[in-house]
Amino acid sequence: MGSFKDVVGHKDIIQYIRNAVSMEKVSHAYIMNGARGSGKKMLASLFAMTLLCEKKGPDPCNTCHSCKQAESNNHPDIIWVTHEKPNTISVDDIRDQVNNTVMIKPYQGPYKVYIIDRAELMTAQAQNALLKTIEEPPEYAVIILLTENAEVLLPTINSRCVMLKLRNIRNTLIKKYLMERLEVPDYKADVCTAFAQGNMGRAIMLAHSEHFNEIKDEALKLLKYIREMEFSEVVAAVNNVTVYKLEITDYFDIIMIWYRDVLLYKATKEIDKIVFKDQIKYIKEQAKTSSYEGIQNIIAGLEKAKSRLRANVNFELVMELLILTIKEN
Repeated sequence: MGSFKDVVGHKDIIQYIRNAVSMEKVSHAYIMNGARGSGKKMLASLFAMTLLCEKKGPDPCNTCHSCKQAESNNHPDIIWVTHEKPNTISVDDIRDQVNNTVMIKPYQGPYKVYIIDRAELMTAQAQNALLKTIEEPPEYAVIILLTENAEVLLPTINSRCVMLKLRNIRNTLIKKYLMERLEVPDYKADVCTAFAQGNMGRAIMLAHSEHFNEIKDEALKLLKYIREMEFSEVVAAVNNVTVYKLEITDYFDIIMIWYRDVLLYKATKEIDKIVFKDQIKYIKEQAKTSSYEGIQNIIAGLEKAKSRLRANVNFELVMELLILTIKEN
């Protein structure tokens, strides 16, 4: 797991945590709010390790008994709240794992840290149960809520927690990490960085994919021929990406990079900033035949399709609207 020095970006949050620990001004409750893959789990784990590190430095030492326990996910004072139902954290989950155990003092450290991942899945009853503990916690308790959307948490929860918002990481830092740490070649690093949209976890996910070239080639093949394809052929092609363990919304992001390249080339005629440089022939053709408005309509259509799928709108209906937008523009 390492230390805060190994984290790319999030310098403001890291500095806040270091200051809170060294000045002994640790709050009882935090919300770490950021997109999937933004680094919430890593930051929460390092925060917990630092709080319990026997050397009491601004970073976990990684050598003491407490740090080694935390590294092996075996620390008795770091409790990751679990839930049996995949999309719900119930009131019983909170009562059994938090409320009913919080008054038991830490086994060995100065703090007892509860980490609730995907906190937005808590039911209203679960949040109200947790609220009682947040309002009157024992002095050693620290509760960290990890969420992709803090707005869905009750206002009473939000108002009683310190909000730590994870920002996007600069593209230059992501590309540097991929090339230097993961030894990803230049072109692949460019595609992964553009796909990431400031999210290191997403960049690493695509960089680690053994099917990177197949995913890219499938997307580009679809883009070249989509105007001539039948609806059923497009749906089958998009559905096929699940074979590569990639979510369909992620696949749309790869397609979006291509359309942004088209828009960039149309506006500037420059090749340097284009991600899919090996597709410049097709990008030039698309830029020639599409209007600025048309390309922007397609990019907006892809964003709409992603949000509709997240809202569980029927897949075929989403695809029909998206294909119509692409064919019309």
